[in-house]
Amino acid sequence: MNDLSKLQNAAAIPEKGLRNVVRDFPPSYFAMAMATGTLSIAAHLLSVPWLAEGLFFLNLAVYLVLMFVNMTRVVYYPRHFFSDMVSHQVGPGFFTFVASTCVVGSQFIIIYQQFNIAAAMLAIAALLWVSLTYAIFTAWTVKEIKPDLSSGISGAWLLSVVATQSVVVLTALMAAHLPQPYRVELNFVALSMWLWGGMLYTWMISLIFYRYTFFKFSPGDLSPPYWINMGAMAISTLAGTRLIQNSVDAPFLMSMLPFLKGATIFYWATGTWWIPMLVILGIWRHLFKRYPLQYDPQYWGAVFPLAMYTVCTYSLATVMRLDFLLVIPRVFIYIALAAWIATFLGLMKRMISGMRSF
Repeated sequence: MNDLSKLQNAAAIPEKGLRNVVRDFPPSYFAMAMATGTLSIAAHLLSVPWLAEGLFFLNLAVYLVLMFVNMTRVVYYPRHFFSDMVSHQVGPGFFTFVASTCVVGSQFIIIYQQFNIAAAMLAIAALLWVSLTYAIFTAWTVKEIKPDLSSGISGAWLLSVVATQSVVVLTALMAAHLPQPYRVELNFVALSMWLWGGMLYTWMISLIFYRYTFFKFSPGDLSPPYWINMGAMAISTLAGTRLIQNSVDAPFLMSMLPFLKGATIFYWATGTWWIPMLVILGIWRHLFKRYPLQYDPQYWGAVFPLAMYTVCTYSLATVMRLDFLLVIPRVFIYIALAAWIATFLGLMKRMISGMRSF
């Protein structure tokens, strides 16, 4: 082989590697934008403006890069993209597209009061939610070859609940700043989706709990998305607090106020119950079973619930005047930040290692 051929082959290695990265890019990577954006909102609520604004701009960059990579994947590798979408194992990750879009939209409202941009983000999220919800669940229903329950379901399925409730949160935020009759109409949409999200969680957590207790459970089965068990309830709590806040502008919400408050605390209590359980299972996985702790993009699906629990508890304590709960977000923000830093460093290490392999 002459020198020119060697140079051509060497130059082709990075290109081929980059193509493989795009082709096999995990759809669930949008959980990084979910986690970063939610932590930014938590920092803003707890009066840490430098952290909130720094994470806002970082998250905006992350979101745009992820959107570009996925659009490139649709154009150049549509077969891989749509094959992942109808997969029982990978498909739920597509719901992070919706949730991350709503989180970024919520950041624009909460931190910078940019309602026009947020409205555009809500329109995109709503379109994604309708398209993905019916495409994915229809595909899972009609496909002929399906996995069994033990290998087909995981906590990642609850990302569909997170996506639904993220639309509720952004819709409620927008409704509070619109004139009538749009305010009432959007609040009704938000309420309907909030109730649907609760029903969807009930269906799915029953299957997940059944899988937990009646099928063999190995350390490899306890993937990070199981933290979505808690995260789905945390964002449902946040959505409930937004509806409670908006009740003064929507008579039908005011008439349901006792129910809204009770259901919101019910969601929060359920999410809180999951935290010790998930910690214990994590100890079992890594300390007793010695499962290696190394970077995986799915770990962003574990960081997001920690940040969301911080935000939802702060909102619950503020809206319902439960001041004794404020100690929780003041502590949890450091836990969420530590988890975010550890995961981000893992990502940087993986990227550097990947560049060297090129």
